[in-house]
Amino acid sequence: MNRTDRHEGAEGERLQKVLAAAGVASRRVVEDMIVAGRITVDGRVVTELGTRIRPDARVTVDGTAVQLDTTKRYLMLNKPTGVVSTMSDERGRPDLRGFLADIDERVYNVGRLDADTSGLLILTNDGELAHVLAHPSFGVEKTYVAKVRGSVDQRVIRRLLDGFELEDGPIRADAAKLVGSPSKGHSMVELTLHSGRNRIVRRMLDHVGHPVVELVRRSFGPLHLGTLRSGQVRELTTMERGAILTLARGAKT
Repeated sequence: MNRTDRHEGAEGERLQKVLAAAGVASRRVVEDMIVAGRITVDGRVVTELGTRIRPDARVTVDGTAVQLDTTKRYLMLNKPTGVVSTMSDERGRPDLRGFLADIDERVYNVGRLDADTSGLLILTNDGELAHVLAHPSFGVEKTYVAKVRGSVDQRVIRRLLDGFELEDGPIRADAAKLVGSPSKGHSMVELTLHSGRNRIVRRMLDHVGHPVVELVRRSFGPLHLGTLRSGQVRELTTMERGAILTLARGAKT
């Protein structure tokens, strides 16, 4: 029995076996990663091949979190307009259940999108991660693209970046830019902000004189909608899961 096993006993499985099962790499490659000091367990760099870990251990590879709990599901939905962000709507409006017929586990949406806003919505059964990603105090950035009325110029963009006072307090965009050139009485504006206040993007653009006609959330933290079509749902990739788990763990520290 090596030194690590004496300290930790026979509890859990060997680290290289767990990470190979998690899809990180083959056992041999994982062993090389361990020896190279690229892996941490519960915040401690591990370099011994005999290390065993508990099922609830928090493991990172090159600083990126690894999902070990295979019961957790992480999905991305491109929510269409007209759909409410709930699993069951008491008023009978279209809800999220219609997109989850092939998902066996009970998952829930992380935060909400207004019925008239489309775009990226995360669905998961990981309550801890959902709390961090949705809670305003953790300041996860989201990026929206808005089609607005009128011709937006750089003075308007500067107002959004400088900030102003709304009825529920001050607000400013973390990033803002004009997308393309105004056309046919409309402009496209990309806004990034970490506020979770109700209908905040619409209220900000209305305040600067350019009411929203259409609104799409394109990104949520490290996740991007990409080419996912409206109404489609997919599993997050291994890299995407690692990115949001890393974000969630970092936000709590």
